[in-house]
Amino acid sequence: MTAVIDTCVVIDVLQNREPFSKAALDIFLAVSNRKFTGVLTAKSITDIYYIIRRSLHDEQKTRATVNKLFVLFDIADTFSADCRIAISSPTSDYEDAVMIETAKRIGADCIVTRNLSDYDKSPVTVFSPEQFLRELDNKTHKR
Repeated sequence: MTAVIDTCVVIDVLQNREPFSKAALDIFLAVSNRKFTGVLTAKSITDIYYIIRRSLHDEQKTRATVNKLFVLFDIADTFSADCRIAISSPTSDYEDAVMIETAKRIGADCIVTRNLSDYDKSPVTVFSPEQFLRELDNKTHKR
């Protein structure tokens, strides 16, 4: 299974945002244990870098943190076509529409986000972190 992980889920872990960090950390652990392929978009990486740098105020720590994400997750490039198609999307939030288009293009099985309502028009299946962990657990037990 391949899942595109939304920026908010990554930030939940990196900033230990309660009450969301537990499920987000479980997703990181599942990626680490190769229970699924976790994908971040290149666009998300730049957003994550910006957010983390603002909170850490330390360039080296920020780069080290982002570098760890490169080890853990696959990174999907954000293509110009993703941006062009997203501008005409019925999804109201443009950044979310770009993520949806990237997920479609790479053939991802789903997107994992806390912002479910932002993805209500997504043709790609969307799960909250908790829903995704249950889905992953169901698939693991069926093997």
